[in-house]
Amino acid sequence: MDITLKNLVLAGIGGMSNTYEKAQGTIDELVKKGEIAVHEGKELNEELKRKKDEFTPVSAENLKAVLDELDLATKKDLDKLSQRIAKLENK
Repeated sequence: MDITLKNLVLAGIGGMSNTYEKAQGTIDELVKKGEIAVHEGKELNEELKRKKDEFTPVSAENLKAVLDELDLATKKDLDKLSQRIAKLENK
């Protein structure tokens, strides 16, 4: 996989995770300050978790589809090529 593409994908996944955690922290702060009721905070956290859980499998499926479409060499493919090159160099 192209390093730039891989880093972009990993950054996107990390960003989603970070956003989820920050949203949870914000909800907890609102509850502590009394700006929302405890039960509202729990409901918001539950909804946030549901949305995250709904989004995560779709993202993984989309990522796999994109990677398959790119038809990139796998580690196994690269290992085979390395072995072939080593054999040719020894001749």
